[in-house]
Amino acid sequence: MPSLIRNAEAHSKLIAFERPVQTSIMNLSPKLFFEVRLKYDSRMGEKVSKKPRKVGAVRRRRKPVGAASGLSATELQSNAKTNEVTELGQRVASDGGTVLTAYREPYGGRWILLAALPIDLVAATPFQRNLSDTHVRKLESVISKIGRFLDPIIVVRASKPSDATVKYWTPNGHHRLSAMKTLGAKSIIAIVVPETSVAYHILALNTEKAHNLREKSLEVIRMYREFSELGALGEDACALEFEEPAFITLGLCYEARPRFSGGAYHPVLKRVDTFLTCSCREALDTRQARAKAVLELDDLILEKVESLKARGLTSPYLKSFVVARVNPIRFRPKDAPPLSFDEAIDRMRNAALKFNADKIRTEDLAKTGGVPDETD
Repeated sequence: MPSLIRNAEAHSKLIAFERPVQTSIMNLSPKLFFEVRLKYDSRMGEKVSKKPRKVGAVRRRRKPVGAASGLSATELQSNAKTNEVTELGQRVASDGGTVLTAYREPYGGRWILLAALPIDLVAATPFQRNLSDTHVRKLESVISKIGRFLDPIIVVRASKPSDATVKYWTPNGHHRLSAMKTLGAKSIIAIVVPETSVAYHILALNTEKAHNLREKSLEVIRMYREFSELGALGEDACALEFEEPAFITLGLCYEARPRFSGGAYHPVLKRVDTFLTCSCREALDTRQARAKAVLELDDLILEKVESLKARGLTSPYLKSFVVARVNPIRFRPKDAPPLSFDEAIDRMRNAALKFNADKIRTEDLAKTGGVPDETD
């Protein structure tokens, strides 16, 4: 029991320390936000190594922390509104919208607005993934069937819209927005966040429809190009937004080749691709060179796949099979030094050149699993 009390007290102190820092950081411009957050994160110490889980052990659900955090229901509107949220409410009104209420979100205590906005003033962020027609049609059917729109979208003020009529960007709500526009809605209910940096938290916010690898990679490279215009902003400072350095390289591959089978290469790139220490603007040339190397490797892999097909071997995993055969990490000892990106791609290229389709048997393919070749 004493240890539980000490842990609860330590957690309460950590929350009390983090909240004012987070609040002040979120009020900065996107460029300063990432620079300050990087310095702040570096003070949080090294990660504690975890003990390996026993084979066959059942994973237990995490228990709630001993001490409650955040605000109670009666505290959400207890303090005076900040000047920032007041000014934001005035802008909403001048845009023809209506502020339904202002409140502090219950976890971090930051002020946000619940507002009705003219639907024509709202658009998806310019780096948003493509719409899923199936998902949009399903939303249209459900909304029209129940006769209600009950799931507000999240929006921020558009920093530099491509369309002069757009005043708000939604990083979470593209499908709902499209469905409402198709249904002829004049307005849409939105949670308006004052901090424009939230627009770059797409991958973290979009949980209603899971991203596939192509969607993640394309969104990351679109954000990457946006950040490259900010100048000195480094890749490592944007680790939260990009999630994985491999998504940057794969995004460039998908842009150049929409039918690219990124799933076959992702397991390798995830191990060898790293965030570069220079700025996104300076690193873009290196990223493009890496994407070119992957695409050249893919051309070679495709030749081997066609050789297998010519022998009458068929499988939805042919490309994954060949990539796995030339993967230099597959049987690499755990204590061996890690391979760099260039080393891994060079070894895969050399192995692919030596790959002999005549030695592959049907039973070899029968043992293959992994990622099916992407066709759309």
